[in-house]
Amino acid sequence: MRLPVATGSQACSARLWAISDLHLSLTGNRLALETLPDHGADWLILAGDVAEKPEDLADAFKTLSRRFARLIWVPGNHELWTVTTPNGPLGGEAKYRQMVDIARQYGVVTPEDPYPVWEAADGRALLVPMFLGFDYSFRPDDVPLEQVLAWAWEKRLRSADETRLSPAPYPTRQDWCAARIGWTTARLEAELPPGMGTILINHYPLRADLVTLRRIPRFSPWCGTAATTDWHRRFNALACIHGHLHVPATHWRDGIRFEEVSLGYPRQWQPHGRGPDRALRLILPPPS
Repeated sequence: MRLPVATGSQACSARLWAISDLHLSLTGNRLALETLPDHGADWLILAGDVAEKPEDLADAFKTLSRRFARLIWVPGNHELWTVTTPNGPLGGEAKYRQMVDIARQYGVVTPEDPYPVWEAADGRALLVPMFLGFDYSFRPDDVPLEQVLAWAWEKRLRSADETRLSPAPYPTRQDWCAARIGWTTARLEAELPPGMGTILINHYPLRADLVTLRRIPRFSPWCGTAATTDWHRRFNALACIHGHLHVPATHWRDGIRFEEVSLGYPRQWQPHGRGPDRALRLILPPPS
């Protein structure tokens, strides 16, 4: 795959890796991360669900910034969960902004920062970290929005996001998602150089047909938004990166690669010996 050439960029001539769902509140995952080797000049995408607590996120950035030349991070739902602080509960937009501030302390690229450009000998790609949220639109067409929670509960499914992910100051999670979609769309339309390929990075999959949760299919309403279904074509994606599902896989849509890059919980990766070192997915240069 040849990367389109553009001008005026920040360059990286090494490799670009991706991983998500490190869940460092869990001891097994935290200990495993300490064994990750030094990757020198390589860059790393962190596609969300690194940690719930601000101090744990800071520890992750401190550790990983010693092993990679640059980190690119997007929040998952766990980063947005309300936590207790000495000053009271911290959640919603305020929690997100604090996590962004922590990332910036370590030089980590966030969805609020200028998009970096990854450069190789044969071209460049714009790295696009995004925070978009979910709006329950990954549900069957015959299930009305007002019945989606009851529909999921028929199979005894209910996401912890219903109680732990505050949308404040927005009235609902759907409103917060709509605001993020509008802001991100406008930014991409204004900042994407003509003809330049992108790496779209989001915690949630951009398409409902990528939600491969065979054991819990009714968890899909908490997995993204249908508003991004065509973004891989609309914004000239070379690859799209997501996590959230804890089902590592490579999918292809319209000739474009979609990578689910989760590590997951210890019970999911330990039986297979698939720790962080093996869970890392090479994004660029594209695998042959």
